[in-house]
Amino acid sequence: MDFSLWTCAARGHETYAPTEPELAARLHVPTPAGESWRCLRCGDFVPGEPRRSGPADDAPEVPRGHLLRDRIIMRLLAAERIVRALVLILLGAGVLKLRGSREHWKANWDKDLPLIRQLADQIGFNPDHSKIIKGIDKAFTFSPTVLTWVAVALFAYAAIQLTEAVGLWLVKRWGEYFAVIATSIFLPLEIYELTERITFLRAAALIVNLAAVIWLLWSKSLFGLNGGAAKYYAEHHSESLMTVERAAVAAESERPTERIDTQRAH
Repeated sequence: MDFSLWTCAARGHETYAPTEPELAARLHVPTPAGESWRCLRCGDFVPGEPRRSGPADDAPEVPRGHLLRDRIIMRLLAAERIVRALVLILLGAGVLKLRGSREHWKANWDKDLPLIRQLADQIGFNPDHSKIIKGIDKAFTFSPTVLTWVAVALFAYAAIQLTEAVGLWLVKRWGEYFAVIATSIFLPLEIYELTERITFLRAAALIVNLAAVIWLLWSKSLFGLNGGAAKYYAEHHSESLMTVERAAVAAESERPTERIDTQRAH
């Protein structure tokens, strides 16, 4: 899939008219239908007025190629983190609500549990072996102080997930480091849960988190891996179409000087 064309189709082309004449000549072509400017994302020439204009130094850094693909993957990871955070916030709110009226919720639970057992029998499910049922029963035995700390832990975990989501969505370097560290901390716990019981959700969560850590470490050259920060920033700089064209203009301007120096040497 060409992520550049896909993004341009969804968001429109990113054309820019630099004020430098030599650079503008490389990004602009006249056509019978009018002027066309080169898109900084997909590289195609687009008929019509440029979306923006100004000095080349003010041109937007438009991700393209595999950098654009990486940005899409990071935003998908950010969306997954947001979903997790919302679930944790709902759980934390539920725990606080339980803390405030334990006796009321306990009475309702004892009243509804026989109905749950009848429904479970119809589908061949034994609620006595369910960790969810046991967990709810155990929650009613916790003191208000313990429930408060459980809610605080859930909200703290949700805050970590939201911080990861913000850093990944904005494609920030600190977000990449934070995501790797925060996700790695909880990997041993996820592995331990699988040793107790293997479920689809637990296995899927571990696979997603493990793949995310490995991918971020290698593709983003974190902690000195795969060339380190020097390669990371050089790659981002060199992928910019405006940077490529500016380098081409600079190379062309040096050629006459090289010819003159060669002639003088002879």
